[in-house]
Amino acid sequence: MQGTRRFEGPSDLHLHSDHSDGTEPPAQVMAAAHRYGLRTAALTDHDTTSGWAEAADAAVSLGMTFVPGMELSAKEEWRSVHVLGYLFDPDDAALRQMTDRIRLSRLDRARTMADRISHDFDLDWDDIVAQTADGATVGRPHIADALIARGHVQDRAEAFSGILSPRGNYYIALFAPDPVTAVRLISEAGGVAIIAHPAGRAGLLPNPLMVRMLGAGLAGFELGHRENLDAGVRTLRRLCSENDLIVTGSSDYHGAGKPNLPGENTTDDDMVSRIIDRATGSAPVYP
Repeated sequence: MQGTRRFEGPSDLHLHSDHSDGTEPPAQVMAAAHRYGLRTAALTDHDTTSGWAEAADAAVSLGMTFVPGMELSAKEEWRSVHVLGYLFDPDDAALRQMTDRIRLSRLDRARTMADRISHDFDLDWDDIVAQTADGATVGRPHIADALIARGHVQDRAEAFSGILSPRGNYYIALFAPDPVTAVRLISEAGGVAIIAHPAGRAGLLPNPLMVRMLGAGLAGFELGHRENLDAGVRTLRRLCSENDLIVTGSSDYHGAGKPNLPGENTTDDDMVSRIIDRATGSAPVYP
């Protein structure tokens, strides 16, 4: 849709701010991307577009192109599936209804988990609120940060492997749509759907599911990501080649929340161009 304008690489299309589970405001995320040499960046907070305006202003002021995005939560049986959506219409009614439902589920889940944890640890809801930016999508990372602040754990990794583990007594499952629905919602909102870190330790998604996602409009896979394993990447690269799919690479930057650094994986210019040309919901913001 936006082929008349040219972005400038290198490009990182997966970064998070404190509007979801990152630790920095959107403007600081764009500043970090710029410091690491990026010239095109996407903000992809979980289930929210609330950081777009701030990130776009900051990116443009730094001479960068901003690609609006989001990481939409999905779930297939026991496993989480994260669907990156780019350049969709943020006012699309069906997509907004779904993200509102997911965020409400996150809030209810966080309150219930906090109540359970408070029976065994010195922690209350105000501790979690103190770790959450205004308008942010509340999640387990904010509970982890509250546990860190209270001195119960050293870092998020310890919190997630222990107190907040899905195998523990405090865990509550999150509502999320199935991946086919997630892909369809993004596509019908004029966006481009890419599966994030699809070749991690949980293994590849079942082939029949991937076929259904492609039928719903899936555009490609994020094959450049530190959590992907080589064998799975090789399989998915063949799938992408056979079906002419988009291949991306990104950092999944979270500020201090993860060791990932902006630009540690990037997306080739021709793939960014394909995303921009395919989208009909919104446009990049150029400097």
